[in-house]
Amino acid sequence: MEKFSKIKSVAAPLPLINIDTDMIIPKQFLKTIKRSGLGKNLFDEMRYDEYGKELENFVLNKKAYRNANILVAGDNFGCGSSREHAPWALADFGIKVIISTSFADIFFNNCFKNGILPIKLEKDKRDTLMLDAEKGSNAILTVDLFDQEITRPDGSIIQFEVDSFRKHCLLNGLDDIELTMKKIKKINDFEQTYFTRMPWL
Repeated sequence: MEKFSKIKSVAAPLPLINIDTDMIIPKQFLKTIKRSGLGKNLFDEMRYDEYGKELENFVLNKKAYRNANILVAGDNFGCGSSREHAPWALADFGIKVIISTSFADIFFNNCFKNGILPIKLEKDKRDTLMLDAEKGSNAILTVDLFDQEITRPDGSIIQFEVDSFRKHCLLNGLDDIELTMKKIKKINDFEQTYFTRMPWL
């Protein structure tokens, strides 16, 4: 997993509430176990018509937001089924930060495991950033995980909370596998001792 650095980007506004994981990545794209390649199908049913043509009114199809790394979303983002393909698709598209008032628990946890920073803010602060995002390419947000700050286009700062262990993992690019590999010597030592004591296994 890549280390999380300071993100400076246009933010795409997506004010819909209850955006579930099937909206994020529809079920027909869940056949793969690869994390790459899903970005093109992110929000597939909202981004394209039945013939695969882009719907120009959808936010990520607009010129100002095509390269957005930040998403400012409505309440209860990521609800529905627990598919890990949802954060895979968001990450593959290039989304590094999602700002909302609330997230589904499993989706929230999966974001951290896939290098995405989900930020929970009070409604008034989220709404302020939503208005900033609606200004398009003229409004850049900066998200600083180390200092836990979001800098608005006017220079004002909104602070946010994040679990210290999850912050450590993002800053150092540590997913579950890499956390396990840091303990590989202890694992190997245990296995050697275990099988020495019980060689018949």
